[in-house]
Amino acid sequence: MKYLIIIFLSFGVLYSQAQINKTDIAFLQKKQDSLALFAKSIVEAREPAERFRSDSIFTRVFVRALKTTNSFYFPFDSVLSISRLYAPDSSFKIFTWQVSRDEDMHRRHGAIQMKTSDGSLKLLPLIDRSFLIMNQKDTITNNEWWIGSIYYKIIQKTFNGKNLYTLLGYDENSIRSTKKRIEVLQFDNNGMPIFGGNYFSFSKDTIPKPMQKRFWIEYKKNANGRITYDEDMDMIIVDHLISQSNEPQKKYTYIPDGDYEGFKWVNGKWEHIEKVFTLKLEDGQAPVEKPIKK
Repeated sequence: MKYLIIIFLSFGVLYSQAQINKTDIAFLQKKQDSLALFAKSIVEAREPAERFRSDSIFTRVFVRALKTTNSFYFPFDSVLSISRLYAPDSSFKIFTWQVSRDEDMHRRHGAIQMKTSDGSLKLLPLIDRSFLIMNQKDTITNNEWWIGSIYYKIIQKTFNGKNLYTLLGYDENSIRSTKKRIEVLQFDNNGMPIFGGNYFSFSKDTIPKPMQKRFWIEYKKNANGRITYDEDMDMIIVDHLISQSNEPQKKYTYIPDGDYEGFKWVNGKWEHIEKVFTLKLEDGQAPVEKPIKK
């Protein structure tokens, strides 16, 4: 069985800056050691029952650790098999991971930890209901109806005074295909998360398409389709895919063809660009994501 992607991400904030007292630091470090072992077991245990058991224990221990005052600033950087992302404006952290029964069944788990003025815990669990959401491209969801992804990048934009956080995510999907997804996260007036919205425009395409709530690519297992953010271009770059066997209805046959499409932030929307570069790039010239390990 493939190993869960392991993402090494820096929060850019050291917990020593948060004035966590020494007793709490020692407690969190001890919990981190336990969490690292259970997180490893979620990925590496041979039997599905053991992986799910480790996931259950990991979740309980993790929540107890997060209840520590100012845990928001503790990096948990020894827990390597979960994704830990820090919002660019320091307003929240988002944790995501997955547990797999086999190569064809994966469940994502996660939580958003909000920054609070008194260091208390405000935690919003993410409940993966992907298998119940039929029209995912055009459905707005919340944390209790979450389309599960392992997030590896947050891009912050502001429009009409509203902070919008674009999430790039990875989904093992199935034994035949992998998905990568782009969606926008925002928070309502009560501080609750909203995933998706009318942010993906295809009005400038040769054949215009309706607005989408989110965007993703699906491609052949191990074909290494990429969605990445190029800071210099201020653009999301996406591998253009074609069917390797000329069967466009079969997404598991799709592979990158060397071209790139993309999205540019324009007037509060990610505007689709059909062809980012006029010339095909040679190997090694394309924008790359941060290193990941499997």
